[in-house]
Amino acid sequence: MPQIPEKIHELTVGQLSARSGAAVSALHFYESKGLITSRRTSGNQRRYSRDTLRRVAFVRAAQRVGIPLATIREALAELPEERTPTREDWARLSEKWRSELDERIQQLNRLRDHLTDCIGCGCLSMETCVLSNPDDVFGARLTGSRLMAERR
Repeated sequence: MPQIPEKIHELTVGQLSARSGAAVSALHFYESKGLITSRRTSGNQRRYSRDTLRRVAFVRAAQRVGIPLATIREALAELPEERTPTREDWARLSEKWRSELDERIQQLNRLRDHLTDCIGCGCLSMETCVLSNPDDVFGARLTGSRLMAERR
């Protein structure tokens, strides 16, 4: 992994990519979504402060556990301007995200448990299909796997 000399306080997008493991296109995307910031040189090249490495690591770790980018952006917005997330920040935010992740895990477990039944059907249009009609919400009014606009 390329090392950055201590005297360098700003990184090019290529250096940030090499150090963080994030593709240049991902870094540009993160910047467009307000997750990281850069300044522009007189030649209009991006320069990132060294602490952007920690912000990128924070974003990628949160993404790996399934946190949406909008939620990550909100979390970073709670930090004082340009401050790098700390271990304490991660602990506080991860505790807040835990219930959301637990709910997603429960949903995936329910999906897994009913997947065999649905595949056995083959048509995805059973009245009790848990994939296309969870809890048979529309079973009393409609049939089939797709909901079409109601005609008036």
